[in-house]
Amino acid sequence: MEPAGKGIHHITVLGGDGQRTTDFYVKTLGLRMIMKTVNQDDPSVYHLFYINGTGQPGSSMTFFPWPMAVQGKPGSGQATAVSFAVPAGSAPYWAERLAAEGLDFDGPFERFGTQVISFRDPDLLTLELVFDETVDAVAAWREGSVPAEHGIRGFWGTTLEITETADTADLLETVFGFEKAGSDGPLTLLKTGEAVGGAVILNKSEPNRGANGRGVVHHVAFRAKDEKEQLWMRKEVANRGLSPTPVIDRHFFKSVYFQSPGGVLFEIATDGPGYESAQDEKDLGVKLWLPPSLESRREMIEKRLPDITI
Repeated sequence: MEPAGKGIHHITVLGGDGQRTTDFYVKTLGLRMIMKTVNQDDPSVYHLFYINGTGQPGSSMTFFPWPMAVQGKPGSGQATAVSFAVPAGSAPYWAERLAAEGLDFDGPFERFGTQVISFRDPDLLTLELVFDETVDAVAAWREGSVPAEHGIRGFWGTTLEITETADTADLLETVFGFEKAGSDGPLTLLKTGEAVGGAVILNKSEPNRGANGRGVVHHVAFRAKDEKEQLWMRKEVANRGLSPTPVIDRHFFKSVYFQSPGGVLFEIATDGPGYESAQDEKDLGVKLWLPPSLESRREMIEKRLPDITI
């Protein structure tokens, strides 16, 4: 069985203040908050989902916000940068926008044939804008704070800092549908051919211990077309001795987690059923959604969570 339509499904980050995160990703970067729910393993904490607005797979960035969390430190065995794909001609717009917001940034600089701008979010997570002509034709959201012609189309990819790249590269190629597309010193680029969410950079590094906390990527999720493909992928992962979890129902998708050979927490997530299966369009990102198992505790949960407004 060969996987098709592969790439990143979502990326989940440990954040700080939820309102500050929402203001940054919605107002500054122009994304849409599509889901306001709780960490299903710890309902005292929000789980916030931001997408490009049209919601195609590969455009969901999610956060567990802990306002009192200590500052994290990225290191080896982690995803150390999150890259968004934007139209090729948008670099002048974004340089001006970031400067107007008082954000320090590096670039534009060239990497693997595309222009990149690098900056940090309020919790010091490294973000990148990759100006890639392959997303010029991808539908843009027209109701955000950024003009549609310059808007984020979803993920371009992520950078994984690991000490040994060979086993992780093999996993990405044989199970997740990536192919090697280039190398530059310690960097290896793998791509799936998908315009959105179709790239991973492996950065071969010396051991460098990080610290958990805000501004650190919790896990990177990769796409499975459906439950059948997810089970096949899970079996392939298990055959490598990587100890995947059972399938967990997250209601808008199903999940399997495991530690990658490079030490990064990976997830296999199904494309469906999607956020719209959980809530009406008018409630998405506005009304707190709870899984059925927690609905009876709604009043208590809502009282304990801080207000977050858009």
